[in-house]
Amino acid sequence: MQGVLSGFAVIAVVIGVGYVIGRRGYLGGQARDVLTKLAFHVASPALLFTVLAEADLSLVFSGRLLVTALSTAAVAGVFVAVGVVRRWGVGRTTVGALCSSYVNSGNLGIPIAVYVLGDASLVAPVLLFQLVMVTPVALTILDLATAGEKQPLWRRLLTPLRNPVALGSLAGVAVAASGVEIPGPVMDPVTLIGNMAVPAVLLAFGISLRGSSLPLRGGERGAVLLAVALKSVGQPVVAWGLAVGVFGLRGAQLLDVVVTSALPAAQNLFTYASSYRVGETLAREAILVSTLLSVPVLVVVAAVLG
Repeated sequence: MQGVLSGFAVIAVVIGVGYVIGRRGYLGGQARDVLTKLAFHVASPALLFTVLAEADLSLVFSGRLLVTALSTAAVAGVFVAVGVVRRWGVGRTTVGALCSSYVNSGNLGIPIAVYVLGDASLVAPVLLFQLVMVTPVALTILDLATAGEKQPLWRRLLTPLRNPVALGSLAGVAVAASGVEIPGPVMDPVTLIGNMAVPAVLLAFGISLRGSSLPLRGGERGAVLLAVALKSVGQPVVAWGLAVGVFGLRGAQLLDVVVTSALPAAQNLFTYASSYRVGETLAREAILVSTLLSVPVLVVVAAVLG
């Protein structure tokens, strides 16, 4: 328990430093965007490549991935059912379903996997599942449900293959599967670049907190509360039930799947909502509230299962 709290303390301090940087304007008005792009396009792919290139693939593609997939489908299905009954519309319901189930496996998942679970590769199955399976399906639904000029459908379906984080992960898996050992002079600079990922995403997140408006004050309150409840409580509870009752997971494996399921809604969901101009307030507020709730939820999960 002490180690887990220490891990969260490290994360909180770096996020706090990012908040101060944003408030003081030390890095200029584009600091968050620059750090986010650095992490997304360069550092995180390098980190996941180096970790997965030396990973045991039997641990990556295991029953834990099925727990993630089933828990994702379960909570998203609940939101969809409510959305149909309340007639929220296909686009808005799709965004809400994503906010209920699509975890922040990149920006927060990687540092939490490093500092709390002790292994960045543990978040890779979740990340790959979301990028390769969930994202294309969700974007296709939004593409068909909303009006306006969009990219061709085939480009939407190929979105994961143009994602640098997905490419870095898939490249690492390919190296691990092939058994090829990459020479030190090649791997060392990639490792050095990858080491920037965690501080970059945490600083960027801290900067983003500066100037955020208070949530749950508008017409989206009901949908936001439902999405946050499913994301922060429903998904980890479902994951725990599946892991214990169906797959018989115990110890570290159980902790891994429940912690990753308890991660907050991913920040890139607001990008999707903004791109299609549907559910933008719902996405923004659900992401913010679930992120704030994730710390106490994750501490409780770690204390009970750790």
